[in-house]
Amino acid sequence: MAMPNKLTVVISQGQSANPVKRKLEEDIVAGLLFERGVEVTVIPHLYDLPPDGTGMLCLQSITGNMVVLSWLFPRAAHWTLDRNGIHGRVGTSLLVAEEDESDEDEIDEEAGDETHRVADDRPMPDRTIYCIDLRAGNEAATFMEEVRRITAETSVQTVGIDLMGWIKGAPKPEQLDRYLHSGNGNGNGKPPVGSAAASPPPIPDPEPPTPVRIDEPTARRWYPVIDYSRCTNCLECLDFCLFGVYGISSAEAILVEQPDNCRKGCPACSRVCPENAIIFPQHKSPAIAGSANGEAGGLKIDLSKLFGAPDALQVAVLERDVELVAAGKEAVGMTIGIPKRQPEKDDGPKDELDRLMDQLDLDL
Repeated sequence: MAMPNKLTVVISQGQSANPVKRKLEEDIVAGLLFERGVEVTVIPHLYDLPPDGTGMLCLQSITGNMVVLSWLFPRAAHWTLDRNGIHGRVGTSLLVAEEDESDEDEIDEEAGDETHRVADDRPMPDRTIYCIDLRAGNEAATFMEEVRRITAETSVQTVGIDLMGWIKGAPKPEQLDRYLHSGNGNGNGKPPVGSAAASPPPIPDPEPPTPVRIDEPTARRWYPVIDYSRCTNCLECLDFCLFGVYGISSAEAILVEQPDNCRKGCPACSRVCPENAIIFPQHKSPAIAGSANGEAGGLKIDLSKLFGAPDALQVAVLERDVELVAAGKEAVGMTIGIPKRQPEKDDGPKDELDRLMDQLDLDL
């Protein structure tokens, strides 16, 4: 079955009404409305959308290729969509925010990793989702040019599917109609010169194009998002979290079962994840918020040994205890959820810069 001809571009608005951000969003919308082969949808902040709300239902109704422009790291945006049933291959964009640039050595190392991931067992629909960070540029023209490139890239796929329909047999009526009226026949969308078709009646001026706008009210949310391309289903997050956030699916895979049980501002489970597979898209640290590296700055040395900062596990335990006490429960320290299900894995340093930031916060 051929995919829809048009590429859907979704603009996810920022959480605040920052005039600079809002102008960039609206400039992109205005510019894309007149782009051929593009449909524009504007939604509130993707991460804040309720799972059963109008915005998410709108996104779930999109079946073809999609570009999502948001104020999130692409990895965070992709897996936020995925957790809400919006699946697709990860599309590669040429626009990358400076803080999200990957370390080439790290990519080469991961390419040879044969560890089984949860995503390996999941079926993938025949469509591509391109997630682009709106922090990757300051001008609407930058994003419009990238959308044009992606439109051309995805159009090649659709044209290939249509051509196969012609090659394998007689064209269907809808294919012939599309051919005659899309401009493929003679470049202007009209019947070929010399045809017996009568002159069509005058066509009234079309209404100016408008985007699909979802004005659903939202509240700021805080919950973990799992990157299943990294997750090995070790279940350490399930052991460590004591707030009932995580559960097990029918396929015996970890999932975020009760996202709104998560304690706002607490990223403790992300720190204990051995694969950096747990994302909190609104966290101040790029590593936890879903940067491509998954490690702050890609540093290879343990700065805690130089400055005496606590390691990631100690910070996570402290964060968990603070939230337990705030919820009227007793602190448990290192007594619950600490033993690892994968003892062979190295507890090497990760997220060093974020660790120092947390230590500064504690000192203050």
